[in-house]
Amino acid sequence: MPDHMIPRERCDFSAIVDRPPLKLPGNARLILWTIVNYEVWDISKPMARQVIPAPTGQALLPDVPNWSWHEYGMRVGAWRFFELYERLGIKPSLSANARICEDYPRVAEQAKRAGWEFMGHAYEQGPIHKEADQAGMINRSMDVIEKFTGTRPVGWMGPGLTQTLDTPELLAKAGVKYIADWVYDDEPTVIKTANGPLVTLPYTVELNDIPMMIVQHHESDYLLKRAIDQFDRLYTEGADRAKIMALAIHPYISGQPHRIKYLEAIYDYVRRFPGVLHWNGVQILDWYKSASGNKLVA
Repeated sequence: MPDHMIPRERCDFSAIVDRPPLKLPGNARLILWTIVNYEVWDISKPMARQVIPAPTGQALLPDVPNWSWHEYGMRVGAWRFFELYERLGIKPSLSANARICEDYPRVAEQAKRAGWEFMGHAYEQGPIHKEADQAGMINRSMDVIEKFTGTRPVGWMGPGLTQTLDTPELLAKAGVKYIADWVYDDEPTVIKTANGPLVTLPYTVELNDIPMMIVQHHESDYLLKRAIDQFDRLYTEGADRAKIMALAIHPYISGQPHRIKYLEAIYDYVRRFPGVLHWNGVQILDWYKSASGNKLVA
């Protein structure tokens, strides 16, 4: 196996129509995979996102306005999420910077108590490419979460979905079983690494509040509109083959007072339809291994 494989070398091209259809239990049509992202933005570094540009375009440190915007999510927005998913009986996947276990133990403990799946999301928020010791950071992240929750994560998503060409090898070596960085399919797939296979789960940059609200600057209700459009098509297609609809949200965005009702309305809409499963990443991974007969991933 060559060093530094490019993505195309890790998996053969596969048209979805050429695969046997996957089936869900109980004639279900669709999995709604909710991914909540809780992060730590280090005030000494450039902020991961900016809701307000720097005056005169000159980026300055410390960036208190954008740090405070994120901090609102952990102090307030996160609790709107906790209330919503407790009320609905849904246990999302938590894409967690491991440092939340240290900096925001109150928030991390609430997610643990609620039974959310902790998915690795680096130690703190920042591009993988800037990590001087990527392997060390990955192992540190996994260790911190395992110590806090008692369970070692099996899933991983890079901050901003960032990867280097070496990342899949490092993740597989650290014990990761699935990744959410490859948004190239409606179904899970298997990719090769020098340390064994990894499963990709269908995460999303399209039904994600960062691109929609912060990059594209849509109005608050657009998340609901796009989610309904996405759901309707996938639900129809789910009559013939199982579909996965990922919804990615952040507490400093969708946890804002003017947006939370549109997030709540997504679940109100979905609730009208039979055959929808609310599964986390581990449940999707286990089902895929069974439904596809895939014995590659232990």
